[in-house]
Amino acid sequence: MKDFITNEIKNEIAVLVGLITPDQNEEKVNEYLDELAFLAETAGLAPGKRFVQRLDMPNSVTFVGKGKLEEIEAYVKEEENEVGVVIFDDELSAKQLRNIEKELQIRIMDRTSLILDIFAMRAQTAHAKVQVELAQYQYLLPRLTRMWTHLERQRGGGGTIMRGPGETQLETDRRIILDKISRLKQELKDIDKQKTVQRKNRGKLVRVALVGYTNVGKSTLMTLLSKSDVFAENKLFATLDTTVRKMTIQNLPFLLTDTVGFIRKLPTHLIESFKSTLDEVREADILLHVVDISHPAFREQIEVVEKTLFEIDDTEKPVILLFNKIDAFTHVVKDEDDLTPKVRANYTLEELKQTWLGKMNNKDTIFISAKEKENIDALKQLLYDKVKEIHITRFPYNDFLYQQYEEDDDK
Repeated sequence: MKDFITNEIKNEIAVLVGLITPDQNEEKVNEYLDELAFLAETAGLAPGKRFVQRLDMPNSVTFVGKGKLEEIEAYVKEEENEVGVVIFDDELSAKQLRNIEKELQIRIMDRTSLILDIFAMRAQTAHAKVQVELAQYQYLLPRLTRMWTHLERQRGGGGTIMRGPGETQLETDRRIILDKISRLKQELKDIDKQKTVQRKNRGKLVRVALVGYTNVGKSTLMTLLSKSDVFAENKLFATLDTTVRKMTIQNLPFLLTDTVGFIRKLPTHLIESFKSTLDEVREADILLHVVDISHPAFREQIEVVEKTLFEIDDTEKPVILLFNKIDAFTHVVKDEDDLTPKVRANYTLEELKQTWLGKMNNKDTIFISAKEKENIDALKQLLYDKVKEIHITRFPYNDFLYQQYEEDDDK
């Protein structure tokens, strides 16, 4: 059984499937499918036709209804389409995967397996690769009946594989997977110990962690603030490994950390596997929450990040809400005779600024463009003030100004 980590780039056409439910209206589903298309592109796939169905809840057997599945099947079998994969926007059960694959006779993925695929492609260090491989096996374990076809009952003693009496191939595969999961968890424990030592060796410097939804510009901002090269790309999850840089604003040193981006419906396997990476968030003194204000769903992205942060660490700590990409912000002017309520698209940047500044009581909220270097001096001043507050309590005699610290890069 080979390991799952792969850096293979595919160029297949991907059909996307989503559901309109009482919890997801048509607008939300379209947003989710836009994001799913972006994920597919990041994975090297070519997003194609979309299929959407309105249901009270996903069909427990085939996710979508029988008629919709037949419609997808007819489209997939058209020769000129050259469809290579069908991707569903929600996590599928083993039963759903098996039935859909049997019906469509094509590779099936869900949002979770797609994200895992991207993480496998993006993993560069040994640490990230172990974390991704662990998440892959945890995702695979309950789906073994779909992944393997050699599931006939074989009794020990007469076959090529020694098993206990009546042990099936499925049980053997499950045992192998559980052994791999156990080994990978132990590897992560060993790496975690090393990371803990590294963090202790950084001294008592105040730590600021960049957090936010994926592709909001954290790595670009990291490069700008730390004046060092950090990989940034207009793709989801451009970097998985935590990057730490020592910064100095005026005479005040502190550590700035870039972390992996969050996303809607983030697989629980990833949160568990990336525990050591997310420890940077837990141990941070200040969180710099970066938001792409030009994104139509930036409010929901804020909620996703805040919810994920609470799952990681429910202790309260200072948060700076940083609205990035003001250079890319656009709005739609409402007609004077249009009496419908304003939506996000109708608000100007100034109106949004006033709304959020008021909501945050005019504290710890700032609007910038990392790309155009707009309002960066104001951001540095805000960072200086927040870091200084903590330094004053941590170093009452200002001895931190004279200590020597080694720069530390976790990559």
